[in-house]
Amino acid sequence: MKELEMIQACVRIIREKTDIVPEVGLILGSGLGDYADRIENKVIVPYSELPEFPVSTVAGHMGQFVIGEINGRNVIAMQGRVHYYEGYSQRKITMPVRIMKGLGVGKMILTNAAGGVNRSFKPGTLMMLQDHINFSGNNPLIGENPKEFGARFPDMSSIYSTEYRAKLKKLAAKEGIELEEGIYMMMSGPSYETPAEVRMAGILGADAVGMSTVPEAIVCAQSRISVLGISCITNCAAGIQNQPLNHAEVVETANRVKEEFVKVLDIALREVVF
Repeated sequence: MKELEMIQACVRIIREKTDIVPEVGLILGSGLGDYADRIENKVIVPYSELPEFPVSTVAGHMGQFVIGEINGRNVIAMQGRVHYYEGYSQRKITMPVRIMKGLGVGKMILTNAAGGVNRSFKPGTLMMLQDHINFSGNNPLIGENPKEFGARFPDMSSIYSTEYRAKLKKLAAKEGIELEEGIYMMMSGPSYETPAEVRMAGILGADAVGMSTVPEAIVCAQSRISVLGISCITNCAAGIQNQPLNHAEVVETANRVKEEFVKVLDIALREVVF
């Protein structure tokens, strides 16, 4: 089955299960999967029911779409994203974005856990993405480009909505939540970055490093989907503190700040992403 036909088949299967037309997509990173449990009147579609859909293999990432309502908005949440380092192509891991677009999504909230490169960012900091650096060595737009996907050479000068960031920063501050802004660099993973790579990231202008988000954001830009990106800085990147990195620390920090992150997502859905 060709890629476009596969995406269209997935859209048909989901539409057969619900008449809800989602306007906002959510891709939930490490520690945030539970946010999908807040969705009301929900319909759950396991990835396994969709043809040739990639399946997440990372602990803590459930493999399903959740479609319904939250804070008065029709949403579709990806409860468990799929990563490049799991062995899938970047075209395959961005298939969910194209499915969401086919279902009606015009706005996207991308979340992730990231390592802090900016030394002023402490574990638990929430950082809105201003821009990104694709250092993964690949791009999800390489290959055939059906006209339904969008421009062959899409503009990447303003992927992350300036308007969304300004609104969210102001509204979060009223709730006593401080949001930082910065540049996210994607590495391929799954190994964490070396101290030398982190120094390089800082020299190139990155404030945080991670292993996701960028491919989805690129496809959102091609698909003309507005994007709000938020990273939870779960640890200081290698070489900034004299201690080894591990995934347990990432999950622990994400869980510690989950309540605050949930408030930010609630604000975004209620008052920002329109």
